[in-house]
Amino acid sequence: MKKGLGPIIIVGIIIVVLALMLIPSYNGFVNGEENVDQAYAQVENQLQRRIDLIPNLVETVKGFAKQEKDVIDSVTEARARLAGAGSPEDQAAANDELSGALSRLLVVVENYPELKSDANFRQLMDELAGTENRLSVARQDYNNAVSDYNRKVKRFPGALIAGIFGFDEKEYFKAEAGAEEAPKVDFGGDGE
Repeated sequence: MKKGLGPIIIVGIIIVVLALMLIPSYNGFVNGEENVDQAYAQVENQLQRRIDLIPNLVETVKGFAKQEKDVIDSVTEARARLAGAGSPEDQAAANDELSGALSRLLVVVENYPELKSDANFRQLMDELAGTENRLSVARQDYNNAVSDYNRKVKRFPGALIAGIFGFDEKEYFKAEAGAEEAPKVDFGGDGE
């Protein structure tokens, strides 16, 4: 009777040791995934703040620049696409589109010196600039959290544990190709 008990105890000890090794790794993946989700929530928070500020900015500019309807419409459409984007990739693309539209809007503003001196416009621009900075920091924090998490998923023995428990790599918040170039703005009307 006691002879058969030895292998059972050894198997039990091995199972306990394996469980003690797996639990911290599993919890590390759970914590990493939560950090990514939390960082992404901050990106979404700043994107929403940006979306909320833009109608006020557009309405202020409309009062001064009625003939610049196309530029104002492009900002409004880009804002709507960003508000409707679901995934990090869609949000990054919509964010880039909105950034380009806002750049064109700022060129329009340059043509209206009385608008630049308007207190409401200056306040909105300050808030938008602050939001852009917060958004940049939130994207950086998100990408850092994704980087840490993805390293855990790819490294040994984490790759084994991630595969067993279904932890997959996360997507980075990336700028679209060509985002490093400033948008070209032409109000000449001849398209050249």
